[in-house]
Amino acid sequence: MVIIICLVIGLLSAMIGSIVGLGGGVILVPALLILHTTTQLFQWADASTIVGISLIVMIFTAMSSTYAYAKSHRIDYTSGIYFIAGSVPGGILGSWMNQFVQTDLFSVYLGIFMLLIFLIFLFKKSEPSPVATEKMHHSRKVIREVQIGSRSYYYSFSPLFACGIAFLVGNLSGFFGIGGGSLMVPAMILFFHFPPHIATATSMFMILALSMVSSVTHIALGHIEWNYVWAFIPGAWLGGVLGAKLNQKMSSKAVEYLLRIILLIIGIRLIWQGLFS
Repeated sequence: MVIIICLVIGLLSAMIGSIVGLGGGVILVPALLILHTTTQLFQWADASTIVGISLIVMIFTAMSSTYAYAKSHRIDYTSGIYFIAGSVPGGILGSWMNQFVQTDLFSVYLGIFMLLIFLIFLFKKSEPSPVATEKMHHSRKVIREVQIGSRSYYYSFSPLFACGIAFLVGNLSGFFGIGGGSLMVPAMILFFHFPPHIATATSMFMILALSMVSSVTHIALGHIEWNYVWAFIPGAWLGGVLGAKLNQKMSSKAVEYLLRIILLIIGIRLIWQGLFS
């Protein structure tokens, strides 16, 4: 029974996470936290164990999603390298910090974090005007142009600011085990004007590198329940591919709204669980 539940959680979390660029941990971690408090079958799933499993599973989710997105040319590799450079050291630090928090408090912290990201998404982002686009070429920023269908998108970012944001994302990823996409995707969209489809695809590319580094730290700290990890992997691989394909069929607004709904519902549920379980 436990193995079947793990397979289903791996599939659904990877599919939804791949669609919105969160990596799947944003579904897998809350699901295991809830099961930990509601059934004896998951008594083994404390905070550190859940995060360790989530990061290893996300390697396979991100690997399959990145492959699918790469074939459709949705990944901005240049931007992704900057984000990886900042997020990797943050991921190591966050993974080390995770061992010092209790499971109930961990649920509350993760719930508050997800609600904060939901609130950030309520701010209206503005499309860069032609004048703003022209000014970008005279600033010390990385300038990017991508083509999606018949439309061209322009966006830019400061390398220093991008690395700083990515370090924070990596730290939170290693600590919460949610891949970092729940902060990186909103940051790309709101701060740097990434098109949602490019943000989600590039996020999965970044999550692939970050989850590898963070999971090694958790393995070294002995946080991995190897008896259960293998049960999540087949579902995670298939879910990552399906999610990437579904993302390409959805509009940018649909991707954004799905992300908001997931963050709101799970954030409230985790805070309730941490305070009243």
